[in-house]
Amino acid sequence: MSSEIKNVLYPIVDSSTKVLIVGSMPGKQSLEKQQYYGNPRNHFWPIIGELLQIEVPDDYSERMALLRKNAIGLWDSIEACERKGSLDAAIRNEKPNDFLTLFENYPNIELVLFNGAKAFDVFKKHIGLKLLAGRAYKKMPSTSPIPGKNIKSFDEKVEDWRIMQSYLSQ
Repeated sequence: MSSEIKNVLYPIVDSSTKVLIVGSMPGKQSLEKQQYYGNPRNHFWPIIGELLQIEVPDDYSERMALLRKNAIGLWDSIEACERKGSLDAAIRNEKPNDFLTLFENYPNIELVLFNGAKAFDVFKKHIGLKLLAGRAYKKMPSTSPIPGKNIKSFDEKVEDWRIMQSYLSQ
Protein backbone atom coordinates (compact mmCIF):
# COMPACT_ATOMS: atom_id res chain seq x y z
CA MET A 1 0.00 0.00 0.00
CA SER A 2 1.45 3.37 -0.96
CA SER A 3 1.33 6.22 1.48
CA GLU A 4 1.39 9.95 1.00
CA ILE A 5 4.75 11.47 0.14
CA LYS A 6 5.41 15.14 0.82
CA ASN A 7 7.68 17.13 -1.45
CA VAL A 8 10.31 18.58 0.90
CA LEU A 9 12.06 20.65 -1.76
CA TYR A 10 11.37 24.36 -1.74
CA PRO A 11 11.32 26.36 -4.96
CA ILE A 12 14.72 27.56 -6.14
CA VAL A 13 13.69 30.96 -7.42
CA ASP A 14 14.49 34.62 -6.84
CA SER A 15 13.72 37.99 -8.41
CA SER A 16 16.23 37.40 -11.23
CA THR A 17 14.74 34.03 -12.31
CA LYS A 18 13.71 34.10 -15.96
CA VAL A 19 13.48 30.36 -16.69
CA LEU A 20 11.53 28.08 -14.35
CA ILE A 21 12.01 24.35 -14.81
CA VAL A 22 9.07 22.42 -13.39
CA GLY A 23 9.48 18.76 -12.54
CA SER A 24 6.75 16.42 -11.36
CA MET A 25 7.76 14.97 -7.97
CA PRO A 26 11.29 14.18 -6.82
CA GLY A 27 12.27 10.53 -6.86
CA LYS A 28 13.22 8.61 -3.75
CA GLN A 29 16.96 9.46 -3.98
CA SER A 30 16.25 13.16 -4.44
CA LEU A 31 13.88 13.22 -1.47
CA GLU A 32 16.38 11.36 0.72
CA LYS A 33 19.19 13.75 -0.26
CA GLN A 34 16.81 16.74 -0.25
CA GLN A 35 18.26 17.74 -3.62
CA TYR A 36 16.70 18.45 -6.96
CA TYR A 37 17.77 15.80 -9.48
CA GLY A 38 19.69 13.87 -6.84
CA ASN A 39 19.83 10.63 -8.83
CA PRO A 40 23.32 10.67 -10.36
CA ARG A 41 21.96 8.93 -13.48
CA ASN A 42 19.48 11.73 -14.20
CA HIS A 43 20.46 13.77 -17.25
CA PHE A 44 19.43 17.12 -15.73
CA TRP A 45 22.82 18.29 -14.45
CA PRO A 46 24.78 17.07 -17.50
CA ILE A 47 22.28 18.90 -19.74
CA ILE A 48 22.74 22.10 -17.71
CA GLY A 49 26.51 21.67 -18.07
CA GLU A 50 26.20 21.33 -21.84
CA LEU A 51 23.91 24.34 -22.17
CA LEU A 52 26.09 26.58 -20.01
CA GLN A 53 29.30 25.06 -21.41
CA ILE A 54 30.72 24.48 -17.94
CA GLU A 55 31.65 21.68 -15.59
CA VAL A 56 28.77 21.35 -13.13
CA PRO A 57 30.09 21.28 -9.55
CA ASP A 58 29.46 18.21 -7.39
CA ASP A 59 28.53 20.34 -4.38
CA TYR A 60 24.77 20.89 -4.26
CA SER A 61 24.92 24.44 -2.89
CA GLU A 62 27.31 25.36 -5.71
CA ARG A 63 24.86 23.85 -8.19
CA MET A 64 22.08 26.02 -6.78
CA ALA A 65 24.31 29.10 -7.01
CA LEU A 66 25.08 28.22 -10.64
CA LEU A 67 21.37 28.08 -11.48
CA ARG A 68 20.67 31.39 -9.73
CA LYS A 69 23.62 33.07 -11.49
CA ASN A 70 22.08 32.02 -14.81
CA ALA A 71 18.48 33.03 -13.97
CA ILE A 72 17.26 29.40 -13.80
CA GLY A 73 14.76 28.32 -11.16
CA LEU A 74 13.42 24.91 -10.13
CA TRP A 75 10.20 23.67 -8.62
CA ASP A 76 7.82 20.75 -8.96
CA SER A 77 4.19 20.62 -10.00
CA ILE A 78 3.36 18.24 -7.13
CA GLU A 79 3.36 19.16 -3.43
CA ALA A 80 2.22 15.72 -2.23
CA CYS A 81 1.08 12.44 -3.73
CA GLU A 82 0.84 8.71 -3.26
CA ARG A 83 3.55 6.72 -5.00
CA LYS A 84 5.37 3.41 -4.70
CA GLY A 85 8.96 3.79 -5.87
CA SER A 86 10.15 6.71 -7.99
CA LEU A 87 8.28 6.34 -11.27
CA ASP A 88 6.01 9.16 -12.43
CA ALA A 89 3.64 6.49 -13.74
CA ALA A 90 3.10 5.32 -10.15
CA ILE A 91 1.96 8.75 -8.90
CA ARG A 92 -1.62 8.86 -7.63
CA ASN A 93 -3.79 11.45 -5.89
CA GLU A 94 -1.43 14.31 -6.55
CA LYS A 95 -1.86 17.69 -4.86
CA PRO A 96 -0.35 20.61 -6.76
CA ASN A 97 2.06 23.25 -5.53
CA ASP A 98 0.88 26.88 -5.28
CA PHE A 99 2.02 28.39 -8.57
CA LEU A 100 -0.40 31.31 -8.36
CA THR A 101 1.52 32.72 -5.39
CA LEU A 102 4.88 31.84 -6.94
CA PHE A 103 4.12 33.74 -10.16
CA GLU A 104 2.70 36.69 -8.21
CA ASN A 105 5.90 36.87 -6.15
CA TYR A 106 8.27 36.32 -9.09
CA PRO A 107 6.82 38.13 -12.12
CA ASN A 108 10.14 38.09 -14.03
CA ILE A 109 9.73 34.42 -14.98
CA GLU A 110 9.45 34.49 -18.77
CA LEU A 111 9.76 30.82 -19.71
CA VAL A 112 8.36 27.73 -17.98
CA LEU A 113 9.80 24.38 -19.06
CA PHE A 114 8.04 21.23 -17.91
CA ASN A 115 10.52 18.41 -17.33
CA GLY A 116 8.50 15.55 -18.79
CA ALA A 117 4.86 14.78 -19.51
CA LYS A 118 3.78 14.18 -15.90
CA ALA A 119 4.93 17.64 -14.76
CA PHE A 120 3.02 19.25 -17.64
CA ASP A 121 -0.10 17.08 -17.22
CA VAL A 122 -0.38 17.76 -13.47
CA PHE A 123 0.09 21.50 -14.00
CA LYS A 124 -2.48 21.58 -16.79
CA LYS A 125 -5.02 19.49 -14.84
CA HIS A 126 -4.76 21.08 -11.38
CA ILE A 127 -3.49 24.61 -12.04
CA GLY A 128 -4.38 25.39 -15.63
CA LEU A 129 -2.42 26.82 -18.52
CA LYS A 130 -4.27 30.17 -18.21
CA LEU A 131 -1.96 30.94 -15.29
CA LEU A 132 0.90 31.00 -17.82
CA ALA A 133 -0.66 33.84 -19.85
CA GLY A 134 2.12 36.17 -20.95
CA ARG A 135 4.81 33.54 -20.41
CA ALA A 136 6.30 31.12 -22.88
CA TYR A 137 6.07 27.46 -21.89
CA LYS A 138 6.92 24.07 -23.33
CA LYS A 139 6.70 20.41 -22.38
CA MET A 140 10.26 19.05 -22.58
CA PRO A 141 11.63 15.53 -22.87
CA SER A 142 12.18 14.15 -19.39
CA THR A 143 15.71 14.16 -18.01
CA SER A 144 14.88 11.00 -16.07
CA PRO A 145 17.16 8.00 -16.56
CA ILE A 146 14.16 5.66 -16.41
CA PRO A 147 13.57 3.94 -19.77
CA GLY A 148 10.18 4.43 -21.34
CA LYS A 149 8.46 5.11 -24.61
CA ASN A 150 9.72 7.85 -26.91
CA ILE A 151 13.08 8.06 -25.12
CA LYS A 152 15.54 10.41 -26.74
CA SER A 153 19.31 10.20 -26.68
CA PHE A 154 21.26 12.54 -24.42
CA ASP A 155 22.30 14.68 -27.40
CA GLU A 156 18.69 14.91 -28.62
CA LYS A 157 17.60 16.03 -25.15
CA VAL A 158 20.32 18.70 -25.07
CA GLU A 159 19.11 20.04 -28.43
CA ASP A 160 15.51 20.23 -27.18
CA TRP A 161 16.54 21.92 -23.93
CA ARG A 162 18.50 24.60 -25.85
CA ILE A 163 15.23 26.55 -26.01
CA MET A 164 16.19 28.11 -22.68
CA GLN A 165 19.51 29.57 -23.82
CA SER A 166 18.11 32.83 -25.17
CA TYR A 167 16.60 33.54 -21.71
CA LEU A 168 19.75 32.84 -19.69
CA SER A 169 21.96 35.43 -18.02
CA GLN A 170 25.58 34.47 -18.46
